[in-house]
Amino acid sequence: MTPLPKAERARAGADARRRVPPAAHAAWRPGPDRPDPVALLEEQAGTRVPQLVPIRYGRMLVSPFTFFRGAALPMAADLAATPVSGLDAQLVGDAHLSNFGLFASPERNLLFDMNDFDETLPGPWEWDLKRLTASLIVAARDRGFDHHQARHAVRAATLSYARHMTEYASMRALDVYYSRVDAAAIEEYVTTRARPYLERTVKAAAHHDTVHELPKLTTVVDGRRRIVDLPPTIWHPEWADPDIPDEAIAAYRLSLQEDRRALLDRYVLEDVAVKVVGVGSVGLGALAALFGGGDPDDPLLLQVKEAEASVLERFLARSTYANHGERVVAGQRRLQAASDVFLGWSKGKGGRHIYIRQLQDQKASAVVDAMDHDDLVSWGELCAWALARGHARSGDPAAIAGYVGDGEELGDAFADFASAYADQNERDHAALAAAATSGRVAVEIGV
Repeated sequence: MTPLPKAERARAGADARRRVPPAAHAAWRPGPDRPDPVALLEEQAGTRVPQLVPIRYGRMLVSPFTFFRGAALPMAADLAATPVSGLDAQLVGDAHLSNFGLFASPERNLLFDMNDFDETLPGPWEWDLKRLTASLIVAARDRGFDHHQARHAVRAATLSYARHMTEYASMRALDVYYSRVDAAAIEEYVTTRARPYLERTVKAAAHHDTVHELPKLTTVVDGRRRIVDLPPTIWHPEWADPDIPDEAIAAYRLSLQEDRRALLDRYVLEDVAVKVVGVGSVGLGALAALFGGGDPDDPLLLQVKEAEASVLERFLARSTYANHGERVVAGQRRLQAASDVFLGWSKGKGGRHIYIRQLQDQKASAVVDAMDHDDLVSWGELCAWALARGHARSGDPAAIAGYVGDGEELGDAFADFASAYADQNERDHAALAAAATSGRVAVEIGV
């Protein structure tokens, strides 16, 4: 099929804007048939490790913000009831502000990008931006910022998305593909008042890799390196065998590029332990895998994570991938400027779908508790920039730019939606707290 000229694609976006104007995105009111959010979480728990589910609930109950982080499914159900533009891109699927951060490219440059793709799936681009902007309001309230400050953060993020999408719409497809948000661009972009926070984050990322984490995560026993038990987040469990079958490693190897297979062949699996990570993904299989390169000072630490169907699949088209690990990997490669050289997929024990990547590779995420208002605004703008770049790579930037325009109307609409949805999130958080008090769900606090 011959690609359409940019002007025609931009007109398609403008036509979509006339059919579903930005103001249509402003409202959020739960319908009478809205699913019980706790029931949705319990439904997810049915496929997770029973011993870890109370930890998930405990982490979600810490605050409305941590609840929001774990409530991708309830919000997906809610987004399915909202108007859509009709313009699709590859969605992150869980685009809250803590799922963006700094990581190292294969060339060892620090990039700002999305870093969690468990729920990735093609869908309406605005679902990602709505989840991001709602997370800004929830985080702003968590930090005690007032209503106007919270709305300002949303408007700034929406304008950043619109401004950068317009820029990508004017570029050649190859230039969009090669574009990235690197550390130098970040320091030039943020305001003077927010720069110290970002500089600290960049510095933290530069020292957050395998070399620096090795003494904390491993020890040498009889000349061989082993993973250290650090309960409650990493341990060798008595109730499960965390071993990775040889056939799973062989299939994972084939999912890598040929040169990276040769690199993996320099290592052999030596130890595996359970490693509890995140909020929403707690209870899914997650392992730390230690590979040795022949000498104690030449290790490779990989993270093995279980992948289930995206929470978006019950509301959008089903994934075209037979393995959800491959779905995650494919979505990550479409959205990220540069992906981990060891990113691949396989099947684990019992046919569980898994994806694999490096455990620590110069990563740093948002530390919401340390943010002042300027920090939150700048972080939100960077998240929206990275999101626009990912959507431009995987969708049609000309059409999306034609829809968002200058972002002013969309900013007002998304601020209204995000504020109303933050109210809903607080009600849902209270519902989970009530379920814990009544004994409906078991909760383990402080893990």
